[in-house]
Amino acid sequence: METLHREKILQPVAPPQSVELLPGALRPHREWTATYLSVWVQAYNTHLVKREDLPKTFQDLLEPKWKGRLGMEAAVPEWYASIVMDMGEERGIRFFRELVARNGISMRSGHTLLNNLVIAGDVALALTLYQFMPEAAKRNGAPIDWFVLSTEAQQLLLSLDYIPTTGKLPSHLAERRMTLVDPALAMDRRDKWLKSFEDVLIRRASQ
Repeated sequence: METLHREKILQPVAPPQSVELLPGALRPHREWTATYLSVWVQAYNTHLVKREDLPKTFQDLLEPKWKGRLGMEAAVPEWYASIVMDMGEERGIRFFRELVARNGISMRSGHTLLNNLVIAGDVALALTLYQFMPEAAKRNGAPIDWFVLSTEAQQLLLSLDYIPTTGKLPSHLAERRMTLVDPALAMDRRDKWLKSFEDVLIRRASQ
């Protein structure tokens, strides 16, 4: 949709429901509106990891107990960029390099595959899953649960998908502080962050 805006195909609108939307759902140019959100969370195998042992911040992932136990989707440069920028670019990149060097990360292609690997116990803790996947599996009795890491404060990273953006619908996620991925920035800086993601994580994790 942001591409259509750049091509000047869309026109601004002023829907009466816009006052009920979550902040950021209506783009500043008012040419399109996000109707639902997808939340990136962390998920773990409940047979392998006790809830009281979960990391509370990203820095906790540097502890030796996570060596060989971490997994990540191999195509999430937007998630990576959001974490890095929240930490501060230099510090964030240094953190991910250190994480790979110390504990390694198993890079997997496909959120569904990664979710299934957590359930099977092949990955103890996945860093990047859409919340609805482990939640659905958990309701069906699978040994999986999800939580949210933080950098300096509790935070969720969002991109367009399943959680309605209207503030009228109740959600247990609405009580948390949420940071939306800016689609314009994601477009403009994708090449930069994709290269950094591949250099810092993909190539190093496969060595």
